[in-house]
Amino acid sequence: MKRLFWLGVGVAAGAYASRRATQAAQNLTPAGMAANLADGLRELGAGLGAFGAEVRAGMVAREQELSELVERRTGTQVPTVADALVEEPAPRHGARARRAGH
Repeated sequence: MKRLFWLGVGVAAGAYASRRATQAAQNLTPAGMAANLADGLRELGAGLGAFGAEVRAGMVAREQELSELVERRTGTQVPTVADALVEEPAPRHGARARRAGH
């Protein structure tokens, strides 16, 4: 019974070592290296995306804090970026005056 147990342990260890050796050999091929590089770049992209999202969230929170501080101290409402970018059409008083005079 002992011999059968050790035979099973030896077969399991051999299968494990064979599998690890095959994986190591695969990783050293150009296709394996390309796959590892692609995985690394994918993880880097995900990390950068998460970092960007955290930065944007922090910027929004800080902008809100600063707007509240300015509103408290000045008593006037701070315009949003969208409000600041909207251009109001310039009045055409000069065009009407020229037409009326001629």
